[in-house]
Amino acid sequence: MSNRISILLILSSLFLVSCGSAKKTTRVISVQDKLEIEYQKYKGIPYKYGGTTKRGFDCSGFVNTVYLNAFHIDLPRTTTLMSKEGEKVSKSKLKPGDLIFFKPSKKYLHLGIYVGYGQFIHSSTSKGIIKSRLDNIYWKDKYRFSRRILKNN
Repeated sequence: MSNRISILLILSSLFLVSCGSAKKTTRVISVQDKLEIEYQKYKGIPYKYGGTTKRGFDCSGFVNTVYLNAFHIDLPRTTTLMSKEGEKVSKSKLKPGDLIFFKPSKKYLHLGIYVGYGQFIHSSTSKGIIKSRLDNIYWKDKYRFSRRILKNN
């Protein structure tokens, strides 16, 4: 009978071990990682006024596409409408995913998405989808405000 108990204990142990190893492990992908994945997908795609596809993006088309793909959030189509979304956040409190607005001319706003480490991704009229530094002399001077859309950010 003791052999029978030993076998039952061994089988029970194996069952518990196998059940434990069958658990699915889920890895939470950070906002920063999601943004990098989206950037790598679209990096270098040219600027196209009104563009919303891989054939070309304008700044709001790019931001809208990234938000939809990475966060399943459908933002308004234009930069002006996006500038009213979420809550204002100071430049010193930026987190990955925050929208950053610039005023490159009197006529229009430009925007990008903050990715961390002083950088943002956007659709440049001259270079297409790129990563730029906030402290770049051009962008530093044109910065106007930022908005936070992601609540758990």
